Amino acid sequence: MMNPFIGFMRNGVGRTLRIALGIMLIWWGFLGDAGPIVGIIGIVPLAAGVFNFCIFAPLFGYTLMGQPRGSR
Repeated sequence: MMNPFIGFMRNGVGRTLRIALGIMLIWWGFLGDAGPIVGIIGIVPLAAGVFNFCIFAPLFGYTLMGQPRGSR
């Protein structure tokens, strides 16, 4: 049985959310008042959404692509 969080991040809504969050953090960091560190951090969720991987999946026993460890 798949973890619900990983299942959400693997679907289109989760991917869109990661891309939107990344764009917002980049905007807030470079054009808003948060500072460039926040903008640089925003690259991580943007890349995760664009390339469709989840950086939290290994914490739940899955690969970055959301597959259970040990499966191909």
